[in-house]
Amino acid sequence: MNEHIWWYTARATGIVAWTLATASVIWGMALSTRALGRRPRAPWLLDLHRYLGGLTVLFVLGHMGSLLLDSYVHFHLRDVLVPFSAPWKPASVAWGIVAFYLLVAVEVTSLLRSSIRKSLWRAVHYLSYGVYGLATLHYLYAGSDVGAASRIAMVVSLGVVVFFLAYLMIGPGRAASVARPRAAEPGERPDRERELEPETT
Repeated sequence: MNEHIWWYTARATGIVAWTLATASVIWGMALSTRALGRRPRAPWLLDLHRYLGGLTVLFVLGHMGSLLLDSYVHFHLRDVLVPFSAPWKPASVAWGIVAFYLLVAVEVTSLLRSSIRKSLWRAVHYLSYGVYGLATLHYLYAGSDVGAASRIAMVVSLGVVVFFLAYLMIGPGRAASVARPRAAEPGERPDRERELEPETT
């Protein structure tokens, strides 16, 4: 077995985790800004957003576990859980650690959404933007595979995020976000409809 197999695994899982996190944030913004239509009703649209978030957590855990098993840099448990304690690029690794904690907060409150206040869920869910930003910085400065393709992907994703923010704040999405939801029609599921309202990110 290649002696650096866990280092390669850590790199691969890190790239996939960043891709999934980015896709989850962008998909959530597409739903919340109504860019997919005034009221997307298909349950799989919201489920896809949730699955992307859940997969992100799994790949981040895989990324951290691979670093612990790797003998090339010698990470210890404290190094992947405590910011600025890593022996290798401590500041860059710290951004990834903080992004992980924000991600956990977002995912846990999403799972508990039916049991907590809507305002609390919404406030915590806004941390998704922090997850994206910090994860991108972590990938850019700590990643050992950052080439032209990766930089292009980062620029494109940032452009999409900025577009949706502008769409929500000053574009058509703003009007949709302040509009009152219509009454449920016969045969509709109101609770499921409300899950697709603008605060989803």
